[in-house]
Amino acid sequence: MLEVIRQRRSVRTFLKRDVEKERLNDVLKAAMFSPTARGLRPWDFIIVTDDKTKTQLSRATPYASFAKDAPLVIVICYDASKGKRFKEDCSICAENIYLEATNQGLGTCFIQIADGTEANEGNPEDFVKRLLAIPGNYRVQCLMPIGYPLKQPGPHKDEEFEEGKVHYGRF
Repeated sequence: MLEVIRQRRSVRTFLKRDVEKERLNDVLKAAMFSPTARGLRPWDFIIVTDDKTKTQLSRATPYASFAKDAPLVIVICYDASKGKRFKEDCSICAENIYLEATNQGLGTCFIQIADGTEANEGNPEDFVKRLLAIPGNYRVQCLMPIGYPLKQPGPHKDEEFEEGKVHYGRF
């Protein structure tokens, strides 16, 4: 598992190649196998492949512009009427997506939507909810564009492990 974690990098440029349904399903399984507070599993996933919609999503925040060029975008949503740990549950889920995408030879990047920086479209979360007809009781944590990396970033190195950041017993 550590080798997949070493390879995991944020990818913002993608090949013009579709993601196979089997690979996408494995990524979604990894997302749905993630832990949630009290085991409630209150997330839902919207898979966006339409070019026009991806282009609109790419305007949600100043940092989302590359989403339009990905073969697909996973939108992680959370039913706030079912759970109370929105950020935690969705963030763990997003990390599982990161890791399984890497394992499948794919790339992705977490694009913050909830509490995101306002862009041309106003509040990013409200914009995405309107665009994708997401019900009012749902929150939108992030967008995760998925595809085959145009360039494979290098792996993390052991030198990034900083022993001085590890504290035993007390800070």
